[in-house]
Amino acid sequence: MSFSAILQATERVLLTLWVGGLWMTGLVVAPVLFKRYERMLAGDIAGRLFAASSLLGMLCGALLLAFAVARARRGVWRDWRAGVLVIMLVITVIGEFGLAARMRELKELMILRPVAPTVTSEFGRLHGIASLLFLANSALGLVLVIFGMRPRVQAGS
Repeated sequence: MSFSAILQATERVLLTLWVGGLWMTGLVVAPVLFKRYERMLAGDIAGRLFAASSLLGMLCGALLLAFAVARARRGVWRDWRAGVLVIMLVITVIGEFGLAARMRELKELMILRPVAPTVTSEFGRLHGIASLLFLANSALGLVLVIFGMRPRVQAGS
């Protein structure tokens, strides 16, 4: 097996881990948790799973982007896939270190003592934004799964 084939297989595995983790966490596990368990417990478990999924995504995305940069001879930005990776990484970082971090703070406030409706409202608004960003990342990941991480080589090129 050539180095290029090993690298390509590694890229497929990294993409599978990231996008598969997104889909499994958000589209399978979280709905089951909320159907089977009390809302606060389900939310706590789901939040932890989404955080783990985000960290996995950041690691896989950074490696995939590094491979794309190393592979590119005339500039990585000529291939739209690198742009999709950057967008997915930015969404993941914003989701985890921006939205999810603030949501954890608000959740602690809601658990510790009765809070003003504005806190609950802010949590709901952030949750809605996080859900939209999650769906965007899931869709972008699907695009990469469908088209692959590498440009197709034209016959005769």
